[in-house]
Amino acid sequence: VVSRGFHLDPALLAVAAEEKIAVFRTPMITMKFINAATIALEVDFSPTVTEFGSMADILGVGVLIRGASGIGKSECVLGLIERGYSLVADDVTRITSLEGRELMATAPELTRNHMEVRGIGIINVANIFGIGSIRIEKRLDLVVTLKEWQELEAVDRIGLDQEFYEILGLQVPHVTIPVRPGRDIARLIEVAAMDQKLKGLGQNSALEFNTKLLNLMEPRST
Repeated sequence: VVSRGFHLDPALLAVAAEEKIAVFRTPMITMKFINAATIALEVDFSPTVTEFGSMADILGVGVLIRGASGIGKSECVLGLIERGYSLVADDVTRITSLEGRELMATAPELTRNHMEVRGIGIINVANIFGIGSIRIEKRLDLVVTLKEWQELEAVDRIGLDQEFYEILGLQVPHVTIPVRPGRDIARLIEVAAMDQKLKGLGQNSALEFNTKLLNLMEPRST
């Protein structure tokens, strides 16, 4: 690659052609090209996995919504979009590990900007809700698993024990939300994302409540 838009000597071009070596030219200075090429190659050759779940951007928190087929993942994302949040991927999400430090999620090119809504069919989210309702990619910050209430042996009611979901060797915060008729699951996922955002800022509501409770239970000196 020849930087700064310089032209190679015709003799060198002839040798490259004879040896079947590709020659490219860029107007970028050398350092900027090296940086840009490094980032591009890192993305293209980073480990990638496919997760069967829907991905949404909720208040800047990237949330992957998992669950059995037909449990209502797409309907939840649709409800989140109606609240002003953004779709990243529906049903199938491609996740890439960048330098083993963070996970980036996106949709396969074929399904990008589209959702399958049972009873309606395939819809173009950007056309219906506007360009602000979609994102090309988003960092993965939280995994939410939807499960039928009767499938759970116990339901966490306090949230002291943080669960994690492993993807490509990285641990992602994970919550399980019980599903049953009458529950506003989209709203619960929204609250889970808000709570995760607070935890990222160092505020753990469950831990703070537990500390207050323990202080209240301590015997007071007379």
